[in-house]
Amino acid sequence: MAEKLTLGIIGMGGIGTIHAEAHQAVGETEIAAICDVDEKKLAKAGKEFGVKQRFDDYRDLLKTDVEAVAVCVGNVLHKEVALAAIDAGKHVFLEKPMAMNAAEAAEIAAAADKADTILQMGMVWRFNPAAQVIRRWVEDGQFGQIYHMRSVLVRRRGVPGLGGWFTTKAEAGGGALIDIGVHWFDLPMYLSGLWNPTSVSAKTYAEFGPRMRDYTYVEMWAGPPNFDGVFDVEDYATGFVRFGRQATLSFEIAWAVNSEDASFVEILGDKAGVRAFDDKPLKLLTEHRGKLSDIEPKFDAKAKSFELEARSFVGACRGEHEPVATAQQGFTIMKLIDAIYASSEAGAEVKIES
Repeated sequence: MAEKLTLGIIGMGGIGTIHAEAHQAVGETEIAAICDVDEKKLAKAGKEFGVKQRFDDYRDLLKTDVEAVAVCVGNVLHKEVALAAIDAGKHVFLEKPMAMNAAEAAEIAAAADKADTILQMGMVWRFNPAAQVIRRWVEDGQFGQIYHMRSVLVRRRGVPGLGGWFTTKAEAGGGALIDIGVHWFDLPMYLSGLWNPTSVSAKTYAEFGPRMRDYTYVEMWAGPPNFDGVFDVEDYATGFVRFGRQATLSFEIAWAVNSEDASFVEILGDKAGVRAFDDKPLKLLTEHRGKLSDIEPKFDAKAKSFELEARSFVGACRGEHEPVATAQQGFTIMKLIDAIYASSEAGAEVKIES
């Protein structure tokens, strides 16, 4: 059995803890060091995961001999920490979004390209068992020519940490698009293999968040609300993306909207189609011998995505395969999101530079 990969985790909040749990469950890494500016979180995580090397400054963690780091800090620090980790010669797992904007993402991608280390983006939905089934169908040509995709991720009331860093553009880079939309842009491009978005026409809205004290909700992740804080990001976005003349993508992303919760990604081809990630059984909608037919595959739908992601990162660090979610793909998603904001501001379609 290969020696365990030594891992440092920078940021021991919710997502950092999830990754620590996943790596511990997989058992192919040794969590050798952790970092957080919050002393209580640091002490709690150190005790929970049995980590003696604890730091309140990520630069001190990077001076240790860990082989890899997981960057799980706030969005505003992604570029700074990722570049420092690459410069220190560490393999890097970088949580989504890649950065605050495409310009920052370009810097990270360029540094990763020049380095003799691995950078893998945290796109955990790729490891959803249904996603893997669909990807194989695409590779096998089951869909034929893919011509349209739909991404819908709508929460009736799901603004995280109202008035905190999630809703402050200077700290998050954006709102619902950067928080949850990232995955719903990554999935259709990953599944279809279409990584060439060429233009977008979109509109963003902020209808609920700005009226903080009038925002009605049942529960709030990353809460409670801070009514003295800031909400200067979008809580809803919709639009239409072109992939040259080959295909299109329509999307609807919302933290808060007067509609029922909805979640799905749809792939439409001239031979078959599929709608997935909607808590319904996966079906390939196709034809067989002149009859409309549904194919329902049998697979382990309960496999844990974060554990599969952790195992994949270790494999990439060991040179067993390329990173599943690359820096260049992360950069492409950030270019698309930047273009959505630009289109909304301009009230017109915007081209996306290749």
